[in-house]
Amino acid sequence: MIAGVFFFCFQALAQEKQPYVILISLDGYRYDYTERFQPENLVRFIEKGAAAEFMIPSFPTKTFPNHYSIATGMKPENHGLVNNAFYDSRKDKVYSIRDRSIVEDGYWYGGIPLWVLAEQNGLKAASYFFVGSEADVQGVRPSFYHNYDAGISNLTRISKVFEWLDLPEEERPRMITLYFSDMDDAGHAYGPNNDEQISKRLKKLDHELGALFEGLESFDLDIQIFIVSDHGMVNVPKQNLLNLDHITEEIAAKVVNNGAMAHLYLDNPLEIEEVYIKLSQKEGPFNVVKVKDKQYYKNTETYADRLGHILIMPDLGFYLGTTPDIVKYQNRSGLLKTDVFGEHGFSPEYKEMGAIFYAKGSKIKEGKTIKPFQNIHIYPLIAQILGLPIPHEIDGDFEVLKEILKDDK
Repeated sequence: MIAGVFFFCFQALAQEKQPYVILISLDGYRYDYTERFQPENLVRFIEKGAAAEFMIPSFPTKTFPNHYSIATGMKPENHGLVNNAFYDSRKDKVYSIRDRSIVEDGYWYGGIPLWVLAEQNGLKAASYFFVGSEADVQGVRPSFYHNYDAGISNLTRISKVFEWLDLPEEERPRMITLYFSDMDDAGHAYGPNNDEQISKRLKKLDHELGALFEGLESFDLDIQIFIVSDHGMVNVPKQNLLNLDHITEEIAAKVVNNGAMAHLYLDNPLEIEEVYIKLSQKEGPFNVVKVKDKQYYKNTETYADRLGHILIMPDLGFYLGTTPDIVKYQNRSGLLKTDVFGEHGFSPEYKEMGAIFYAKGSKIKEGKTIKPFQNIHIYPLIAQILGLPIPHEIDGDFEVLKEILKDDK
């Protein structure tokens, strides 16, 4: 009798399913899109799982810093991607998200991304696009990954996830990331308040997500799904373009701009106070901030050379453009083709920059809504679910999100 009980317990343990995690990013999906447009598959997903009122991005609210904050559990000034574009004096190069040699170079990326953590601890990982997944971070890449190509359809990406999950158990990735740019593309092109264009793009994306959800249900696997975005979006009318060249004229500095913020790397750092006063005296809808004051970047030491000396930050709904940017806009060429476009990168204090967090799976409570939280806290939650050690140097805290777990631990 006792032997029979032991055998039964052994069988139950042997049959216990190992958890899988799929982390899905919907780039530029503003916190209020779901309530405004009621996409049926996402609404159903939320009803069966957990959701935050909104998620607070890291500063600056740009794509690369925030994706990598989600992936590492660290703030941008701690993981190294301090903006979509910045200067590094050691390399004497500007990090550019469009330079493939830079994007794939592990030098630029600090921290331990989730896929690296998984691989280092014996779990296979896969990525169909996620910031940092193409680089050899700590000499490690996911077992399966793809170099970014915006032309690859969402359904192709989804089909590949099914292929990965259909692999033999010893080859199958337990940690998968997936990325869709639809809402960011639409938001930039038309602005987030263009209901016709935003709802049109969201309806298509939601249909594709429905196909993903349905397909995942066919697998006899314990899959936990997390859906996040990196930032929100705000309208920028054409009259709100600010000419950065005029603002920074006669300033001896390297200027690296990304629309909602410009970094100034002064030729002579001893002139910070003088330059700050000179810029502050200029009139316009923008603020001038000294990096050393730690108003936005709290850690100004680890990647000090990347942060620069002074930040120029336009007011919400304004955009810093160089003279060529202004010309492109006036000629309706490039990305600026409409009278109102969308932008992000502003302080996370603005609710318009708010992102989403949805979760669903056997370990996630149903119908659970939680208060807003910072995106750095996703990392320890996923690590805990996968049974991975949580690095002590991260900024995230498992305690923040453990309330969405059914066993609450």
